[in-house]
Amino acid sequence: MYKPFLDPFGLTYTQYIVLLVLWEEDHITVTNLGKKLLLDSGTLTPLLKKMETAGYLTRERSKEDERTVIVALTTAGVSLKSSFLVLPSRMFCSLGMPCEETVRLKGMLDTLLKGLVSEKK
Repeated sequence: MYKPFLDPFGLTYTQYIVLLVLWEEDHITVTNLGKKLLLDSGTLTPLLKKMETAGYLTRERSKEDERTVIVALTTAGVSLKSSFLVLPSRMFCSLGMPCEETVRLKGMLDTLLKGLVSEKK
């Protein structure tokens, strides 16, 4: 469902959710980004490289600990946010479900995800 909207920007869904996290918390470590997205660094690294090449973000080693890589949005990455403001409501409307059911389903999925994450630890 996201593909037609993301394609003109050269983004995949996974790259889009990376942007969602960075729009909320810029200058985040790759480790923390992976925790928020439930993705490992093996999945994130090539994804972030492509986004860096596209000019949406930068990756820099921390001055305090060079094992740590900090991901930050570029001006182009920040400006993309305005293009995507309508996307959540567009996706919501395309579900064809009453609002109450959608909210209940999201709550159930959040509970499921929380349980899966705690099982993993």
